[in-house]
Amino acid sequence: MSTDQPEPTTPPDESGAVPVSRRALAIGICTCVVAIAFESIAVATAMPVAARDLDGLDYYAWSFSLFLIGMLFATVVAGRLSDRIGPGKPLFVGLAIFALGLVVAGTAGSMLQLVGGRLIQGLGSGVMNTASFVLIAHAFDARQRPRMFTYISTAWVLPAFVGPPISAWITETFSWHWVFFAVLPLVAFGAAVSAPTVINLIKNFTPLPQRANRPKPAPLWAAGVVALAAAAIQLAGQRLDLIAVGLLGAGIAGLLVALPRLMPPGFLRWRHGLPAVIWVRALLPGAFFGAESFLPLMLVEQRHVPLVLAGAMLTIGAIGWTVASWLQSQSWLPVRRDRLITYGTLSVCLGIAVCLVVALSPGLWFGLVGVGWLFGGFGMGLATASTGLAVMTLTPAAEQGRNGASLNVGDALGSGLFVGVAGSIFAALHDRTELSITFGALLAAMVVVGLLATLSSLRIGPVNNESYRPR
Repeated sequence: MSTDQPEPTTPPDESGAVPVSRRALAIGICTCVVAIAFESIAVATAMPVAARDLDGLDYYAWSFSLFLIGMLFATVVAGRLSDRIGPGKPLFVGLAIFALGLVVAGTAGSMLQLVGGRLIQGLGSGVMNTASFVLIAHAFDARQRPRMFTYISTAWVLPAFVGPPISAWITETFSWHWVFFAVLPLVAFGAAVSAPTVINLIKNFTPLPQRANRPKPAPLWAAGVVALAAAAIQLAGQRLDLIAVGLLGAGIAGLLVALPRLMPPGFLRWRHGLPAVIWVRALLPGAFFGAESFLPLMLVEQRHVPLVLAGAMLTIGAIGWTVASWLQSQSWLPVRRDRLITYGTLSVCLGIAVCLVVALSPGLWFGLVGVGWLFGGFGMGLATASTGLAVMTLTPAAEQGRNGASLNVGDALGSGLFVGVAGSIFAALHDRTELSITFGALLAAMVVVGLLATLSSLRIGPVNNESYRPR
């Protein structure tokens, strides 16, 4: 990634060039991604201990899904602001909110405070993710973006190599509280490194001319309704009584009313192109993280695997993710972007299926979970970067914030809903049947979600690797 010549924040025919340090911006953004990823992977490792310590196992899934629900709402706000005032100010606000959430969770003395801290972290993370997406679209040209997504993917999975053992060591040596506090220095470093360049972009930001047929900005009320609907659906799954029927109906109605207003035209009709890309981004992370959130718990409860080894299974998946994220950025790879997405979804399905077989066969070696998660991580490395690039390719410059927000809304909503579905299956079966059936049913459901992502990927249509920016 060259930094010799500054890149314009907007296309050169529409505004003047603004001096930026792409290297500082890349380091700052990637450090923020590392902070979010380390927190996510570390919490996945430490949460079984935290839930038992706070007597909150019944709310285990909420600690993951509320993070994603908070991210969902904040993503829409950040998308609107990024198109209107530029992505710089939202990025700084997101960093501050995320840091506050770490403090709230780190000082938790009850499960309610812990999940509240996770909700605040999700709000900050949603703002940071969308603002970073728009920053990349503005500051990096089409040839540089695939490599930048490789850096981001690597930053996302890098903590998986060290996060689980560090988290387990911190949890067992000190307390799970310090897992959250350990992330704060990363947030501070990312803010400090990127600040000069981001401040320069803030001062020089000029909104691009709007197209006459441009979609309306995503309404904030719709984001709130979708977030509440996702929470209602998960609560229905946790209750499993007559009240749950009303909650489920209200949640589905809320999604049908509000979700189309946050998505590109034709989303509910499953149209080709951009809507299909976002469908993949909603379904595939839901399948992956719905399974991953419960893999350490499965190994600890069913196989009595030490916490360090249970977390190491997630680390193995990071190897596949890193290799695939590098592979998708190579110019010599003769595979279209849409086909890379399909191959990624199939690999995730295979990985979850291997874990399913292990769950249903207690006599099998638990290390096969690591083999399965190698395929799961590889698929995510291909599909995550490729869906982000596909959205940038299919989006006009002045709408990067809106469609980037739609992408992240799909990601957060799908992940939140399907982690919630996994939690509902766990809550319904955990005390009523054998652990092999509990975790087997949970993982089987995630395989089905992954297959739906594969079907969606086949509806995208040709997306060439040579990116362009449509007007």
